[in-house]
Amino acid sequence: MKIDVLTLFPEMFEGVFGSSILKKAAEEGHVEFQAIDFRQYATNKHKKVDDYPYGGGAGMVLSPQPIFDAVLARVEKSNSKQPRVIMLCPQGERYTQTKAEELAREEHLILLCGHYEGYDERVREHLVTDEVSLGDYVLTGGELGAMVIADSVTRLLPNVLGNAESAVTDSFSTGLLEHPQYTRPADFRGMLVPDVLLSGHHANIDAWRKKESLRRTLQRRPDLLELRELTREEEAWLAKLKKE
Repeated sequence: MKIDVLTLFPEMFEGVFGSSILKKAAEEGHVEFQAIDFRQYATNKHKKVDDYPYGGGAGMVLSPQPIFDAVLARVEKSNSKQPRVIMLCPQGERYTQTKAEELAREEHLILLCGHYEGYDERVREHLVTDEVSLGDYVLTGGELGAMVIADSVTRLLPNVLGNAESAVTDSFSTGLLEHPQYTRPADFRGMLVPDVLLSGHHANIDAWRKKESLRRTLQRRPDLLELRELTREEEAWLAKLKKE
């Protein structure tokens, strides 16, 4: 996969792309990252990328020319099919694990990081394929959102994580929150690991994990249960949990 980030601050991505899982994924050839300063595509004398909004108002608006030219340049260099061009924007759809899984199936992502009062509307209408927001709040720019997307997508690529089951059982991937996790020692200051996890009985462990995942979702994110089609077994567990 190729992930290109168009930004006015490419230096912000050096630590993110050069550390941890993302660094390893790039070194092993699973993904190629590039942060590009789209100011270099501005054709005016002073490399200006913004201007005052028509009709007046506070702030500045990103001009369409540098962004269009930067995206088209990346498309021309790509050997993949038409890339997904993703605008980081407070007006976009809320980013979810489902969206990350969808994007992880692509060959090429281009992430647009806005600033100021946003983009010229023609960028949104004629260039962008997706608009994404991390949540109902406003950041100073799209860079942090682009980092989140790059991380969440990369870890889903084949062979990136050491254990293929890691991404499959993550919170939200199953539609529920992840079950509690424990490691050694079994007895830490009188706080014990549940006996079932020490039993070696894989069927019982699997059942416990499913029940605890359902319990945690009910307690912390009951809204997720409204979106998920439960099995009969899960419906029975849920009924018991509600009575506890």
